[in-house]
Amino acid sequence: MKIVVTTPTGNVGSHLTRMLIQAGLRPTLLVRDPARLDAAVRERADVVVGDQLRADDVLRATEGADALYWVNPPTGAPDPIAAHTQLGAIVAEAVRENSIPRVVFQSSVGAELRRGAGEIDGLAATEQALDGTGADVLHLRCGLFFTNLLLDPAGLEEGVLRVTWPVDRPLPWVDPRDIAEVAAVRLLAGGWSDREVQAVHGPEDLTYEQVATIIAEVTGRPMRAEQIPDDAMREGLRAVGLTDAQIEALIGMSIGLRQGFVPENPRTFTTTTPTTLGAWAFANLRQAGRNLSR
Repeated sequence: MKIVVTTPTGNVGSHLTRMLIQAGLRPTLLVRDPARLDAAVRERADVVVGDQLRADDVLRATEGADALYWVNPPTGAPDPIAAHTQLGAIVAEAVRENSIPRVVFQSSVGAELRRGAGEIDGLAATEQALDGTGADVLHLRCGLFFTNLLLDPAGLEEGVLRVTWPVDRPLPWVDPRDIAEVAAVRLLAGGWSDREVQAVHGPEDLTYEQVATIIAEVTGRPMRAEQIPDDAMREGLRAVGLTDAQIEALIGMSIGLRQGFVPENPRTFTTTTPTTLGAWAFANLRQAGRNLSR
């Protein structure tokens, strides 16, 4: 079985690749920089060097594919939503041209809104593009990644999580490794067809206040959550060089989901994954906390 994995060096893709290899498969990996792959992975996978924004590269990598795991990668484009739309068109073309029978797409909670949720709108556009291909498509609607906490090292060092989301309103938080496990099982298993949505909600919904408390307990350093005004966040992002479209794509996610949004997929046994934030933080933040306290 030929399974193609995109973003195989990413937070989810790296774990998914390892799981497929451990399952006895030799996955095909579409990657821009093969040097970022572990040597043991390169030996056990078919590596296609290419860019997901180039249709010819995607067509070449997915020729003869039995299944595809597609992730819209970060592109650094001045307009992220337009880039997502372009990626959606490219993958849909590849699915049609190469008659790929099954696709698992890494989407997000909030994509069901279709409009008004910032960068998530781009994932919604990709969902719709894939839905129009006639392939069997599974959209993984994922919660907020634990690894997003690593995107603000200065905030972690200072002991403040500054967000535009209300700090007392819960969100689903999930370990990317758990997303990879769900993806691996669904790629390897039969029995699903047409269009499906599988939410991946993590073990529990957490407020930013609770997240800060958990990080403080694990690292032994004070941590608090602070909601800041949207315009203050805009000013900060503009100061580090982001375009207006990039800024609105980021802030728009919070604006769109905090205005009475109710997820299409409620938390159930099948959407709940096992790894807690405390366990993840122990593995990924505890040593950092020790280093910061020296």
